[in-house]
Amino acid sequence: MTFHPAASIPLTSQQLSERHFQSIADVIEARVGIQLPSSKRTMVEGRLRKRVRALRLESLDAYARHLFDEGRLAEEFVHLVDCVTTNKTDFFREPAHFDLLRETLVPRLCALPAHRGERPLLKLWSAAASTGAEAYTMAMVLQAMIAAGNRFDYAILGTDVSTEVLRAANDGIYSDEMLAAVPAEMRRRYVMAARDPARQVGRVVPELRRRVRFRHLNLMDERYAVDRDVDVIFCRNVLIYFDRPTQRAVLGRLAGHLRPGGYLAVGHSESMSVAGVPGLTQVTSTVFRR
Repeated sequence: MTFHPAASIPLTSQQLSERHFQSIADVIEARVGIQLPSSKRTMVEGRLRKRVRALRLESLDAYARHLFDEGRLAEEFVHLVDCVTTNKTDFFREPAHFDLLRETLVPRLCALPAHRGERPLLKLWSAAASTGAEAYTMAMVLQAMIAAGNRFDYAILGTDVSTEVLRAANDGIYSDEMLAAVPAEMRRRYVMAARDPARQVGRVVPELRRRVRFRHLNLMDERYAVDRDVDVIFCRNVLIYFDRPTQRAVLGRLAGHLRPGGYLAVGHSESMSVAGVPGLTQVTSTVFRR
């Protein structure tokens, strides 16, 4: 196929046909669970243009033909997911959850029979980790508790369907603007400033990066390769992209990975999705206990 600079492509060539947009929406919903209604079409087109240029294709419809007519969907799928998934994340987003983690959940978990001992190991899972801010926020809160004299150990798993955001999460490098939500004392302890101030970035300290590992996982999969004695799962602001049956299926699988007495936290707009899931009891408006 012939490559044309994006600026020279007619506007109509920079748009997807209705048929091709629907084909992409259908495959994303079937394999990832995320719904892409027609209102998202302009967003999808904008995000896919970078991929069109990377493949040296002449138009968005040529990209769709590349996927569906030329049999390249399997090899291209991970890049398609990276392009169309929304990866909104912040440090200390919905801070009440982290206050609850520090003040209530960790003390209760440490008192469970399974955790009685000199230094219990708590397992936490950020189930839609994006670029890692949520998982590293967990680590900061728990590490600060240990520094204050609490006796426990912890391990954190972050998973996401997008391989691109997982690479960023593993690096643990964030803009000063994104790090602004981290309390000053925690930032001093747990974030290294760049040697060149002009870069305006910071990196999570190695001590915390060693505690957090990131791995690819699709919540639509029928089985998750994750321990079944997880103490806390955060799955926040991702269920809203799924239809009701998919929400119930995902929540049921997540609940199966909690230890008895473990907790699941969801986003504020998602709590109704959890109501009635077998084995989960509501603790607060957005936190549930197995």
